[in-house]
Amino acid sequence: MGLWGITEDPQEGQPQDSLWDNKCKQRWRRVEQRHAGSTLFIELDLLQYLLKAIYTGSGVDQRAPDCWTSKGGMGAISIAMISDFFHPAVGGVENHIYMLSANLISRGHKVIVITHSHGDRVGIRWLLPSLKVYYIPFLPIASSATLPNFFTSLPYLRTILLREHVHLIHAHASLSSIGHEGILHSHLMGIRTVFTDHSLFGFDDAASILTNKLLVGTLKNVDAIICVSHTGRENTVLRGQLFERSEDYPNVLEVRKSIYVIPNALVAEQFTPSMPPASETSTITIVVLSRLAYRKGIDLLVATAPRICALFPNVNFVVGKWGDGPKLIDLLQMREKHLLQDRIELLGPIRHKDVLSVLSRGSIFMNTSLTEAFGIAILEAACAGLYVVSTRVGGVPEILPEDMISFAEPEEDDVVRAISEAVHIVTNGKHDPFRAHERIKTFYNWEDVATRTERVYEAVMQSRQMELMERIRRHVFTH
Repeated sequence: MGLWGITEDPQEGQPQDSLWDNKCKQRWRRVEQRHAGSTLFIELDLLQYLLKAIYTGSGVDQRAPDCWTSKGGMGAISIAMISDFFHPAVGGVENHIYMLSANLISRGHKVIVITHSHGDRVGIRWLLPSLKVYYIPFLPIASSATLPNFFTSLPYLRTILLREHVHLIHAHASLSSIGHEGILHSHLMGIRTVFTDHSLFGFDDAASILTNKLLVGTLKNVDAIICVSHTGRENTVLRGQLFERSEDYPNVLEVRKSIYVIPNALVAEQFTPSMPPASETSTITIVVLSRLAYRKGIDLLVATAPRICALFPNVNFVVGKWGDGPKLIDLLQMREKHLLQDRIELLGPIRHKDVLSVLSRGSIFMNTSLTEAFGIAILEAACAGLYVVSTRVGGVPEILPEDMISFAEPEEDDVVRAISEAVHIVTNGKHDPFRAHERIKTFYNWEDVATRTERVYEAVMQSRQMELMERIRRHVFTH
């Protein structure tokens, strides 16, 4: 009698074993030969096989061979986008997932989205173009993020992934608990994994420390990682401890090779600039569109806006917000204190379809973020013809050419200096909105993002899948 109660050589006259039992016995013989009697390794190898049988309902590897063309390239595959952040919530991650999914569908792939419920939006919904969305019944605790639990959503994920015959899951955002859970469970169903990080995080505050610990555990076993900027890549490598030993020099650690940089994009036709009326050309309007949170630099905006209004009597502000944020009261108090109600207009929450109408009211876009991995709002503003002023943080310097943006350090005096420079450029007609729009059209488009992401998928599907023991080693024997 061998391990797990499996008889190596059944005696004659015994009942015919089931197909699954035969597969277990065949697996037993292969792993015993491979590990030459090492009980621990044999048990772990068989444990992986049995767990996969439990997860998938059979002992068969779920990696389908029909995703390869006759020429050896990757054909159409089934992809599951998993994240806590998706529509009807509004934001850069939500729009990224939707646009990437739509373009992958247009390239022949099957794409579904798995996210948590929003109010009464529970169950299956369909979005154009034929994008199937599963809203599983979990409530967010804060900022659309659900509580990390790792196993509560397993019944839903297993059912959905097997029902949709998913080959690959693509999780988004470090703060998405359901994305981490999808990566954790998918390996036991033979499903490959990709993770995209959209944000920058620090290393010294409690929230960042806890998030980074969660990220380290998740990214140990992920097949590929995508970042939206080179600065974001460096940040993710450090936070996730994405190092491996060099093949040539075993004592040297090097960054894992499966980390890619693919920027965000936009639909340029949705941000065509408009010529302002002649009566308003003498007034310069500065537009701010941001979440009203500390890390978006709202304190810096509160400190600099009164000084800018005092320096330039012809400058007004229009401030719109994405979603909720705790800094609205600070903006209201600043406006009351300096009697700027007629020069600083505070808008309510802005829907994405209304962004162009708000941007069209201004000549300068102001971004005061203290940390930013990419800054899609900056890209949209530049495409709409606005001259951009931004703090020099994170991946922002990678977005635009230097003649389309003025940078400032995240401090009050330097922001005022950069705004003064921008006002001078706009007043003297040195910035052409229509030329800026045409340049952005050539820089960023979703078709290119989908093509590059598809290449990452193909590299993942062609790579060797990690066995259970290798995944355990990555978790236990950290560098």
